[in-house]
Amino acid sequence: MSLPPSNNGAQSSAPIDLMRVRNIFATPSRVADSDFLRREVSGRMHERLDLIKINPQRILDAGCGEGADLQILQSHFPEARIMGIDGAPAMLSEARARQATTASSMNRLLKKWLPVRLGNGVGAGPELFCGDFGHLPLGINAVDLVWSNLALHWHPQPDRVFAEWRRVLKVDGLLMFSCFGPDTFKELRAAFSGRSAGSAAVLPFVDMHDFGDMLVNAGFSTPVMDMETITVTYESVERLMSDARAWGGNPLANRQRGLMGKTSWRRIVEALESGRRPDGRLPLTFEIIYGHAFRPVPRTTSSGETIVRLDLRKK
Repeated sequence: MSLPPSNNGAQSSAPIDLMRVRNIFATPSRVADSDFLRREVSGRMHERLDLIKINPQRILDAGCGEGADLQILQSHFPEARIMGIDGAPAMLSEARARQATTASSMNRLLKKWLPVRLGNGVGAGPELFCGDFGHLPLGINAVDLVWSNLALHWHPQPDRVFAEWRRVLKVDGLLMFSCFGPDTFKELRAAFSGRSAGSAAVLPFVDMHDFGDMLVNAGFSTPVMDMETITVTYESVERLMSDARAWGGNPLANRQRGLMGKTSWRRIVEALESGRRPDGRLPLTFEIIYGHAFRPVPRTTSSGETIVRLDLRKK
């Protein structure tokens, strides 16, 4: 879709504490209950990917978490070399355990049906790195596809992340990502709106149009952006808040410290309860942003000279 001019007042980054993010995801069981939405969004991303003619040889999953998308990408592109990077060592441990289980099951199946000894390449699995996906341990032109599912909103400087992802992509390489948009957790944002000035309880997620501008500024060509809203409903405030915490809680550097008083908590509960739908359930909104863009053929050299391409056809 085409992008109208962005809102100049929109915030393109948030004061996210990356160490806090790593600590939040240091306990995989804490965020496990939120995986249902990551799987749903992953499926919708693959539906979009199916419409693009691409045969990548090297793929990077930026913010791979426990590795579920690594396996799907490998099945989608069985000949490709798959790599994953995540900032939480515990999540990568989960990914390695998942990888080992899959490889073991595959080897047992192949040994049952193949009378020959298996080669070393079978079950080798993705290569995993621990680090910041905004500062990748890869050289230029290293991958054909950068994939990132619901991870970008955890980084304080998405514009720099886009520039880094473009750096490692080959010419004509594809970036495909999803992340949360501004209406995500709007019910929580409204309920917590009366807290002390200078603190924030919910991330100020970046607008889709600002992401489009960042992609262009980072050197990507004709970014395609899309958005949809998914609403999850709950029976109780306690269950809603549990899922909100499973999404990572509050990683903002300007978050309010200390325990919340009973009076403040009661007001938040009342605000959320006032939003019950006619069916009696409490809604929680997720705005999902999808984006993809290609790294174009360069128009200038590294020293700044303009490249003029001539199409000389034989007559």
